[in-house]
Amino acid sequence: MSWPVRATEVVYENPWIRVREDVVTRPDGTDGIYGVVELQRPAVFVVALTDDDEVVLVTLDRHTVGTSVEVPAGGTDGEDPLAAARRELVEETGLVARDWRQVGTMNALNGVCRAPEVVFLARGLEPAPGAADTNARAEEGIREVRRAPVRDVLGLVRDGAITDGETIAALMLALVALDRVS
Repeated sequence: MSWPVRATEVVYENPWIRVREDVVTRPDGTDGIYGVVELQRPAVFVVALTDDDEVVLVTLDRHTVGTSVEVPAGGTDGEDPLAAARRELVEETGLVARDWRQVGTMNALNGVCRAPEVVFLARGLEPAPGAADTNARAEEGIREVRRAPVRDVLGLVRDGAITDGETIAALMLALVALDRVS
């Protein structure tokens, strides 16, 4: 099955996203309009794991949903995904990691978006050289950086403390890579 596109029009664009409207033929053969949001660049997600088997989480205020508990993440801004992941970890947590491993890729909101994402596992954490930039965290609405034992992370998902779908997927990819779930 496919969705042939007969016409497309960009209806909105900024440096981060593009919104287009496609005139399509649906899989059942009927005509339709399909709205698509495209990220201008891939995003990265960092599951940062301490030597004490804790995941580093940030609590921030999202314009769209309010308070959200997430793993550090952000746009690649045209950078190599690993370079962007390293930058996001420092900006959002004040930490650097010695060991990096890409544990998967994913796509967000497939029904309405083209949003490619890359997930990294970061280990060997230590404070970033120099003072942590709290201005960068404040700018993004980050109000807390905390650590949660890996054994408690699935409980945070189950209990509704973590509701961000991308964070849940990133945690799952990391836990699979660590052989913690099968």
